[in-house]
Amino acid sequence: MTRAAAQNRPGDRLAGAIRAGIDREIAKYPPAHRASAVMAALRIVQEHHGWLSAELMDAVADYLGMSPIAVSEVASFYSMYDLKPVGRHKLCVCTNISCLLNGSDHVVAHLEQRLGIKPGETTPDGKFTLKEVECLGACVGAPMMQIGKTYYEQLTPDKLDEILKGLV
Repeated sequence: MTRAAAQNRPGDRLAGAIRAGIDREIAKYPPAHRASAVMAALRIVQEHHGWLSAELMDAVADYLGMSPIAVSEVASFYSMYDLKPVGRHKLCVCTNISCLLNGSDHVVAHLEQRLGIKPGETTPDGKFTLKEVECLGACVGAPMMQIGKTYYEQLTPDKLDEILKGLV
């Protein structure tokens, strides 16, 4: 392959810091199983770019030696991956059974009313994206949501309003 062709390969679009992070994940698996790092690779790319475009997923596929459709299937299956741009604050409300039984439907309704958006939408100012997600593993604190790497549990309308006020 010529140098020009190599520079145009999708995997070459991953910046050095992203490659280094993916390489650390790949090293956890036997050489023949580098594709096992796909979830971590997608997380790393999303952390750097904010969301996963088709081009970025193709770059991950190329770098890991996977088919683009296989990477796309992983990214589209798990709710932690964003396949379109999201707001500065992504409000991930768990709507699985424990949270639903404890009122996550009221949490979603309150956020819809306060933000003027539905799940999967972003506020016009780009500040908030509302997302319904599957179990986040904090059933004891239901209903709950995740913003960034922070969990908020036992949510009430008043708690939600306080949380929203604190987000810049």
